[in-house]
Amino acid sequence: MNRIRRNLLVLAASSAMMLGVTAHAEEVLRVATDATFPPFEYTENGKRTGFDVDLIEAIGKVLNRKVEWTDIDFKGLIPGLVAKRFDVAASAIYITPERSKVVDFTDPYYPGGLVIMTRKGDTSINGPDDLKGKKVTVQVGTKSVNYLKEHYPDVQRIEVEKNQEMFQLVEIGRADAAVTGKPAAKLYARTRGTLQVVDKQLTVEEYGYALRKDEPELTRQFNEALKKLKADGTYDKLVAKYL
Repeated sequence: MNRIRRNLLVLAASSAMMLGVTAHAEEVLRVATDATFPPFEYTENGKRTGFDVDLIEAIGKVLNRKVEWTDIDFKGLIPGLVAKRFDVAASAIYITPERSKVVDFTDPYYPGGLVIMTRKGDTSINGPDDLKGKKVTVQVGTKSVNYLKEHYPDVQRIEVEKNQEMFQLVEIGRADAAVTGKPAAKLYARTRGTLQVVDKQLTVEEYGYALRKDEPELTRQFNEALKKLKADGTYDKLVAKYL
């Protein structure tokens, strides 16, 4: 009888340990980003920061889940998400019909759109129609690439890996313009003073967090968390801080 009882206790303890490990694993929220796109995600003094970073951390607290970050090039975000390398892609990603075919998106959390950036004082590009024949730099994997291919095939595209490279090519004159997201463009122009944002926008779009299609409950939880953070003022504080 003692041996049977002892075996049952060992089995119960093992089961409890396994449940504990599973529960602990479920508490982790694996999030990937390309931290090269201020003010949404970037590194400062060796620390990852930005609007998306703080908002995701706030969502993690609402969901009672610890956020585990992975840094990855932007072009690898959607493929990595589909391959289940992480649970969420949070990197100022525009909600598009093409992306929505392979991943789910949360409700939009911030409005944006594509804009044109030129060197400060440049008057040769005043709107989209002036891009014809110009050298325009874009970041690989972003909406900008396909948008130019589809709507402005006469543009000479210069595709780069990082957002910073894109801005620098315009600054040094190797590109006539850059096409990127409005919030990041305006921040760069304001802080550096070397580039300007052309008034006429190319598109008006919205950002969303990308999640796998096999995790509809997580998407629902994210949307509920976003509503809560907007209602309690946390969201507005982050907008004021970064945007």
